[in-house]
Amino acid sequence: MMVKQAQAGELSARRTKSGLTIRRGSLLPSAPMPRVGRTSSRTAGHLDAILVVLPEKPSADLFAQLPDHERWHELNARSRPSSGSVRSTVLANRHQTLAVLGYIGAGASTFERLSLAGKMLKEASSRAPRSLGLAAPGESVAGQAALEALLAASLAQAFRMPSFRAPIPDERSIERIELLTDRAGRSSAAARVDLAYALAAARGTNLTRWLTALPPNLLDANGYRSVIQTLARRSGVRLRWLGEPALRRLGANAFLAVAAASQGVGAGIAHLTYRPARNRQRSPDVALVGKGILFDTGGVNLKTHRSMLDMHIDMSGSAVALATLLALAELRAPIAADAWLAITENRIGPNAYRPQEVVRAANGVTIQVIHTDAEGRMVLADTLALASRTRPRFMIDFATLTGACVYSLTERMSGVLTNRPDLAARLVAAGRTSGERVWNFPAEADYDSDLESKVADILQCSVEGKGDHILATRFLRRFVPDDLAWAHVDLSAAMRSGGLGHINTDITGFGVRFALELILRHGILEAAGQKS
Repeated sequence: MMVKQAQAGELSARRTKSGLTIRRGSLLPSAPMPRVGRTSSRTAGHLDAILVVLPEKPSADLFAQLPDHERWHELNARSRPSSGSVRSTVLANRHQTLAVLGYIGAGASTFERLSLAGKMLKEASSRAPRSLGLAAPGESVAGQAALEALLAASLAQAFRMPSFRAPIPDERSIERIELLTDRAGRSSAAARVDLAYALAAARGTNLTRWLTALPPNLLDANGYRSVIQTLARRSGVRLRWLGEPALRRLGANAFLAVAAASQGVGAGIAHLTYRPARNRQRSPDVALVGKGILFDTGGVNLKTHRSMLDMHIDMSGSAVALATLLALAELRAPIAADAWLAITENRIGPNAYRPQEVVRAANGVTIQVIHTDAEGRMVLADTLALASRTRPRFMIDFATLTGACVYSLTERMSGVLTNRPDLAARLVAAGRTSGERVWNFPAEADYDSDLESKVADILQCSVEGKGDHILATRFLRRFVPDDLAWAHVDLSAAMRSGGLGHINTDITGFGVRFALELILRHGILEAAGQKS
């Protein structure tokens, strides 16, 4: 996958009633990512900025590995450093290179390293650098981890989010990033960074951020379908689109109930399939499922003004699933993977579904509707049921599902729940090592008593909102066979004012780093067991 980034003001052409026009393909970023390479710190004098991470108590020999090392000594000597602190100066070279120094404690977590890197990039942004040098002197594993965090933050900072303002003349952005080796060019943390993985994770995160930020009059169902088709073609991923007629034949009435007020706008479920070379197995190793509500009014149970302002981001779960699959394809991961994206809106209108309706989902379970703003679990119910038919070894869904999860965790973490308690530790560990932290909530069977219906198999939700993130999981579990390992991620960290970790925009792209870490580095497929 080669996802590119858009210049400000370039989103233009299909004419919309808002006066904006959309060209084919313009819903995707168009400018290239920065070039990333490795170079000796001896040749770093031409860079606009150099960012260096050091331990809280750095030894003198670490400074000797940096260009204009006396200046770095002086910067360090200003005051006693503390973990997470950042300071800057200008080097004494002809280019007047900006020097940004950050400190990290010995026991720092990945999230702390990413947060420090985000602060350092924010410090450097005042200079609007076109070229960056990144360094973490020494041979330690901690130095490599710090450098990987700096690279992730640099790639996030370089990415321009969608903008519809007038173009700024001569606007600068990061075009080149160099990982600095020591002055002799010997092996160092820079040489050990897995660039392919870092770039794929950054591209996936930035794609998620981009799609989530697009306004709903541009990223409608037809526009999203076009985006998915373009990305699938570029990546060699197979796409099957299940439109409303196909979903009626499949009995996906829970999805169709939500889509009823959006008739004619192209709602559907996208099924993408990635298989590595010479692997044509029918059943996937992993199925990624995403909620793609492109705008959520709340339906008949209409949201209030403030609650509706950010509802264009209610499709971020689908963006995470899509971007993760494309990252796996880019890395040529040796696993078979599917993605299922539930794409529609939750509108109001004469055909909108209503409280107390009873609908039958694709797996035959009947649902008594209680609140039309609990639409996410409705579209996921059918999508999970359909994805389950392919018999994946492990299935995971991503959704901005409940306010209860935000109230429980704030926007700093996301919630995870699973039908396999023995997988919980791996889920939490993947969040810790990726820097996208998750917290495991209980989902015991006795919660089901709150979802008992007198007229259907299950209530859509309880009348009260207590523990709704847990009850939503118990609801979704009815659409996942008991013998299939499954986890649900409630994306309470999809958006946070001021950003999160290394991301300095409100829309965080949370989920792709976590998913790649879980699938490729934490043995979740092996732990989930063999396919039945």
